[in-house]
Amino acid sequence: MALSLAHKASKLLQKTLLYGHVSCLNYHSKQGVFGYNSAVQQNRLSNPTSESLYSSEELSNRIKHANIVRLVDAYRSYGHRKATLDPLSLQEKRVLSELSPDQFGVTGESAAVIQSAGIVSGLAEEIAVSDLIDHLETVYCGSIAAEFQYLPSEEERVWFAQQFEGRNETEIPNSRKVELAKLLLRCQAFDHYVATKFSSVKRYGGEGGESMMASFDEIFSKCAQHDVKNVIVGMAHRGRLNFMTCLLDFPPVIMFRKMQGLSELPAGARGVGDVLSHLYTSVDVTRDGKPVHVSFIPNPSHLEAANPVAVGKARSKLQSNRWGDYSDSTEGKPGDGVLCLQVHGDASFVGQGVVAETFCFADTPHFDIGGSVHLIINNQVGFTTESERGRSSHYCSDIAKVSGYPVLHVNGDHPEDVVRATSLAMEYRQKFRRDVIIDLVCFRRWGHNEMDEPAFTQPVMYKVINSRSSVPDLYSQEVVASGLCDQTELSENVQQWTSNLTDNFNQVDSYVNKPFHLLGQWSGLSQAGDVITRWDTGVPLDTLKYVGAKSVTVPEDLNVHPTIRKTHIDRRLGKMVQGTDLDWATAEALAFGSLLHQGYNVRISGQDVGRGTFSHRHCMLVDQETDHIYIPLNSISESQTAFLEVANSVLSEEGVLGFEYGVSIDQPTTLAIWEAQFGDFFNAAQTIIDTFVTSGELKWLLQSSLVMLLPHGMDGAGPEHSSCRMERFLQICDSKEDKVDGDDVNFQIANPTTPAQYFHLLRRQMIRNFRKPLVVVAPKVILRLPAATSSLADMAPGTHFQPVLDDSVAAAASVTRVVFCSGKHYYALNAEKQKRGAQNMALVRLESLCPFPVEELQQILAKYSNAKEFVWSQEEHRNMGAWTFVSPRFHNLVGCHLKYAGRDVLGTPAVGIGELHKQEVADILTQTFS
Repeated sequence: MALSLAHKASKLLQKTLLYGHVSCLNYHSKQGVFGYNSAVQQNRLSNPTSESLYSSEELSNRIKHANIVRLVDAYRSYGHRKATLDPLSLQEKRVLSELSPDQFGVTGESAAVIQSAGIVSGLAEEIAVSDLIDHLETVYCGSIAAEFQYLPSEEERVWFAQQFEGRNETEIPNSRKVELAKLLLRCQAFDHYVATKFSSVKRYGGEGGESMMASFDEIFSKCAQHDVKNVIVGMAHRGRLNFMTCLLDFPPVIMFRKMQGLSELPAGARGVGDVLSHLYTSVDVTRDGKPVHVSFIPNPSHLEAANPVAVGKARSKLQSNRWGDYSDSTEGKPGDGVLCLQVHGDASFVGQGVVAETFCFADTPHFDIGGSVHLIINNQVGFTTESERGRSSHYCSDIAKVSGYPVLHVNGDHPEDVVRATSLAMEYRQKFRRDVIIDLVCFRRWGHNEMDEPAFTQPVMYKVINSRSSVPDLYSQEVVASGLCDQTELSENVQQWTSNLTDNFNQVDSYVNKPFHLLGQWSGLSQAGDVITRWDTGVPLDTLKYVGAKSVTVPEDLNVHPTIRKTHIDRRLGKMVQGTDLDWATAEALAFGSLLHQGYNVRISGQDVGRGTFSHRHCMLVDQETDHIYIPLNSISESQTAFLEVANSVLSEEGVLGFEYGVSIDQPTTLAIWEAQFGDFFNAAQTIIDTFVTSGELKWLLQSSLVMLLPHGMDGAGPEHSSCRMERFLQICDSKEDKVDGDDVNFQIANPTTPAQYFHLLRRQMIRNFRKPLVVVAPKVILRLPAATSSLADMAPGTHFQPVLDDSVAAAASVTRVVFCSGKHYYALNAEKQKRGAQNMALVRLESLCPFPVEELQQILAKYSNAKEFVWSQEEHRNMGAWTFVSPRFHNLVGCHLKYAGRDVLGTPAVGIGELHKQEVADILTQTFS
């Protein structure tokens, strides 16, 4: 009987979907609208008029059916608030007025049954309203709940309701249940084993959240089913080691070695490693005979910072074989063959702004990956802060609803429901190519880590936790009680797994770490060495002229803005013939185009990069009549295989920079560039810089070609928009004060003063046999400065980036003062030098700050053997800029003591009063030349 009622109720629910949302359920007559208010409805029924469209009986049935639809719709909208989601049962059972039958006029004898007519004409029998409500309670208020009524399209809402309401019709095979029990028990056994062998190690185990393994396993199975060949996973520390050992075949011996204080890095690798809970792997898992490659990316302790990195890597995977599909197009939905899985914590998901920034990418051209699956490991506590104090929203997942993504909540005590929720999430993602969230409500068996005493701050919660059985034990008991297997089979499974762990433990002293870096598509590259190498990054002149012309060649029917045609297209074409006076934008286009010509892809992103913050780049041209975007460099030749992707980004720094870093660590043949709108805007992305860009190779042996363009210059613009805070980058580089460093630095910092130098920097990123992140202290006012130009000859074969640019004084012997400087400041100094006729002074430019060019500087000092005064002149304040970095290195490595000429110390990068700025400029020149 129960099955029959459930079948009838399910059929009724499917019928109601034909009527859409409540807002569409008004039934009209000539008298007006019969709607939600039952009193109005009864008045209409008791006072029918000859103008009514329906008879009283027919009108009564229609109103009753409309109210039933509203009742069902209410459960679809609010049922999740009444669901049994907390495995600890600490939340009070809710009685929701929104679900009361009284609200819908379906109480009393007149509403006892739903007649087999109207919207339910497909039913063969009557069904009691009470039976329907019982079914709704089971479907929407059980251990799985759903939020989907706000989805942006009716198709999505209807689909989601159908799938959610019919999720139990496809039963999980018995064999799958047994394997699920074994998986959860292995997860638990790993934690128990480590707790026994390494009792003082913080492992951030999976205990209390073991059901996450059921979700991971189902995701891999669905990937195999849908031919998703690559899964990119970003995950914080909770349950990370369990995931790696139990599902990703990561050798436990490596973890055990790490727990004993030994290195996880292969012999000979240059690096310092990372903590246990940041380990990562890349592996093929097999489901249904199909391989699924899982890239489990490393994570810092900044929790959600890995999200945009994972999405960026997924984007790169999508583009690896079809750049042409995604380079210019803003249409279509990518996602075939690649899935990004983001695993979150409940407190960090709602509290970290990078989560919202990453959500912004989901439907954005040049960042869209066809949807991510988000799994929230909801511990119901963040470190020591309970949920109600850690957020303002009801659910930790509510931020996802801002972007219109469905949320599935599931009680972690029910692994089979976790599988069902995950299956539905994956099917939604595959069909609609949009993000979807699984909120796995569980608990932490221990505190924030295994050394913590959680009862200090959560005494009630941990009384419950300490008195209850584990999720694997409860589920395995259920499987045994159902007769699907006996306890012996499960026990033997645990014994075999424990024996495997013991074998790995016994190998700790003899195990040799295998190389895991520079494999596959990265093979052929190496780590940088102890010397500064010089790479010929010049390009044949014919190629440069060809690429330069192509960079401004447009179709005849493209309506180009007249100013751009005159100042950008026509001028560049003329300079290609002339071969001189090339500006920064032209040099950049030549670098991009020549790399494309050699088969390297280029991606540049940031706010307004298409034309450039200073309206200088114009690498994408917009038709003035249609808004059609045309990128000339993507039409270099008909056989072109590499492309330029110009990604005008969302207004984000941390998210976008993390995304580009993810792109850069995936493909060694892609040059990824991020340009800040102004140099100081990078500070909103400091987390990504510190935990990924500057330390990724040292911690994880991951090489990156990422370029950060940070416009810089003290031009009177005030405290912001002036300085890119180069001192911060110099402070975190590992170029030593008392030792000559080679290319083996954690990242490079350059302050180029000519377009040719910039050209060589960009090309060097890809031409070398290693990859290093590069920070370019980029220009602003000198983008168009006539003195700051280059010629094609400066980029010809045999040319290269020069770490130091010497003065062109005729008689070196007459030089008594050598002034060292860097960047744009050189042009102000040189103009003053010419004005004063100071022929006894040489101006030397440091183009490379890290690596520090010791050898070149020593050669220059030897040239100026009669010099008695050595000055460092900078436009930045004394406690900023390069002064505190270069001074000890000149003293310890070059053998030269520098005097300082520049602004005094200040607590802000620049003054905001114009007259003060002018006075400071005059003072710097006086100090430098006095």
